[in-house]
Amino acid sequence: MLRILKKYSTGGQKSVFECFLTSHDRKLLLEEVGQELDAEHDSFLLLRLDPRAKIVAMGRAIPASLPDYFVVG
Repeated sequence: MLRILKKYSTGGQKSVFECFLTSHDRKLLLEEVGQELDAEHDSFLLLRLDPRAKIVAMGRAIPASLPDYFVVG
């Protein structure tokens, strides 16, 4: 899963990955995860966040922001 999620991620921490997905990317991600997931033992949650919500960062956390551009390669 780590290998799959890192392909789509713009950042994250140990078990949470922040991804900006197109509908096509979302479909591909779910297909890849579905192939690797052991439904009896694993869990996977893809959560769409409300883009209007204010970002709250606590402690040493740095608030996420959209970069001016993405490098795809």
